Amino acid sequence: MKGRIFSGMRPTGSLHIGHLSVIQNWAALQSEYQSYYGIVDQHALTTGYEDGLDFGVLIREIALDWLSVGIDPEQSAIFVQSHIKEHAELHLLLSMITPLSWLERVPTYKDQMQQLGKEGGKDISTYGFLGYPLLMAADILVYKADTVPVGEDQIPHVELCREIARRFNHLYGQVFPEPKALIGKVPLLPGVDGRKMSKSYNNTISLTASTAEIKEKVQQMVTDPARLRKDDPGHPEVCIVYKFHEVYTPEVAEVEENCRGGKIGCVACKRHLAENLDKLLSPFRERRALWEEPGKVERVLEQGAEQARQVTQETMKEVRHVMGLR
Repeated sequence: MKGRIFSGMRPTGSLHIGHLSVIQNWAALQSEYQSYYGIVDQHALTTGYEDGLDFGVLIREIALDWLSVGIDPEQSAIFVQSHIKEHAELHLLLSMITPLSWLERVPTYKDQMQQLGKEGGKDISTYGFLGYPLLMAADILVYKADTVPVGEDQIPHVELCREIARRFNHLYGQVFPEPKALIGKVPLLPGVDGRKMSKSYNNTISLTASTAEIKEKVQQMVTDPARLRKDDPGHPEVCIVYKFHEVYTPEVAEVEENCRGGKIGCVACKRHLAENLDKLLSPFRERRALWEEPGKVERVLEQGAEQARQVTQETMKEVRHVMGLR
């Protein structure tokens, strides 16, 4: 094994095709690293504390999505963040040594205060929201993870985690590794209407989508507005359908050539994409059905929590000792 990794997702809604590459990356890493994957429900409260989220349903759904895509409970610990109390304890202790200015300078803090607060109408002027990068650092450090698979937008959070680890080690002795970011290639797919893919816009393709649902969603995709007839030359760079072909169609060069040459119409092009997406998601639907038996997911999460606690309890025993807590 190369080392230990931690990563997580917030249970705020069903997962869609925009999440797929992240989960597939986790599945690929689990044979190389000791892997800890958390359903981070406490993080969901940092922006959704007023939303009345049904965590029981949401947690089960996200776990089913992970299992269907290939996260293997025999290789990875899959658990719920709030079931591992050491996450919250380390977050509290790290808050004693973390300068306020470190949290205020995190780029996503200002961005989301603007997008969710001023523009979205959410009241997120809370300590919990300001401190969510610190909670993320606690999630990582409580496992002494040395590697964190993230997208490029999460790099500042990993850098903050490294700073906090250095500060703690300077004050109390060498306890935590400084985790490094492992940047995954995450294609930025638009929603079917061209906007950011988001459940709130109803423009996503769910990982559980049926053949009919996939076809319906692809039919909604915006194509080249300049093509009035199917034999008109196309401009794939402005077409939402082509952006999906680039990720999910092996013969994408042929698709581009036929589009530019007016050899394929938008209806046929959409049909081709829908067939490819259905082939992609079909095995996930079949695997998901095997895990939907009552009690199966719950046993996976209990087993994962037991594995996680074996690590987190040892970490916190050491943290309490070096901080003088008994």
